[in-house]
Amino acid sequence: MSDIFNKLLILRTPGIGPAKYNALVQKFGTPADIVAVLNPSDQLRDTVSTEMARAAEQHIYYISDTDELYPRALRATKNHPPVITVRGNLELLQRDMVSIVGTRHATAAGMEFVADIAHAFASHDTAVVSGMAIGTDTAAHLGALRCANGAGTIAVLAGGVDYIWPIENESLYWDIVSRGAVISEMPVGFTPVANNFVMRNRIVAGLSSRLILGEADLKSGSMTTARFAHELNREIWAIPSHPSDLRAIGPNSLIRDGVAKLCMGASDFFAAPKKDINMKKNSKKFDTENSLIDAIGTIPVSESVLAEIVKKSISEIKSELVVLELGGLVRRVDGGYVRA
Repeated sequence: MSDIFNKLLILRTPGIGPAKYNALVQKFGTPADIVAVLNPSDQLRDTVSTEMARAAEQHIYYISDTDELYPRALRATKNHPPVITVRGNLELLQRDMVSIVGTRHATAAGMEFVADIAHAFASHDTAVVSGMAIGTDTAAHLGALRCANGAGTIAVLAGGVDYIWPIENESLYWDIVSRGAVISEMPVGFTPVANNFVMRNRIVAGLSSRLILGEADLKSGSMTTARFAHELNREIWAIPSHPSDLRAIGPNSLIRDGVAKLCMGASDFFAAPKKDINMKKNSKKFDTENSLIDAIGTIPVSESVLAEIVKKSISEIKSELVVLELGGLVRRVDGGYVRA
């Protein structure tokens, strides 16, 4: 009887989670010894056998905390999952990781900002971890996947590793399986309930040495992840936003309270790439000759607001905005223009 089978028999027993599992190990020793004491029913044995067969059919792997492939940072956390399931590239589990989380209702500017940071980390051989929710999580995964030869991305799921949720991210799920990894501590085929997402968040925090928080309401799953990261003494960074936006309360409060460092972009972690000399000349020219660039930041600004700021008519600034776009200095997004 395999060691994984015994461990799953214990973990699939009602009322036994990581903490109880560890207590049983301390009291009785090996998984085989614990199974002998628990004497699981034939029905539970059949359930676990069926689960393992289903996993094998879908190329899903079980990784125990005694395996070399088990993520180092997660293993070091108290009451970590004794067994996780993985679908995708197992080698990613051994890479350096950064966790990036935030609200499902992120702004376009916020998601692009997160995607750029995720891309930078993937480009620097660091896998990006998130929870595959829509919004910020999706932006983090997609940003990492933009890097064709990067470190990839890891999605932590609240349900079984084969349970795709939200369904809107089905194509993203398969992209991650193909070029990254999807992991879970839940049984294969398991449909999650509310509490499972909190359990998922603790794994997101535990996998990495650093957490970056994007836009987030004060009472949100992302803030729960940040709390877990703080309890685990992880390095926390938060991306600020306008105080009047409820999505700014989470990160802004962490910065204010000294829990998180202020994140201004990928340059906080990596040296900025060298720009083309002609682009530098263009940038200098536009900065000195066009006051529009000074009025545009990471939050979308409409043409009417820009016209009011620079004291020009909308028709006057339209041609200038086109020049700035062609120069790669600004981008048009929903709601107006942002810096490129």
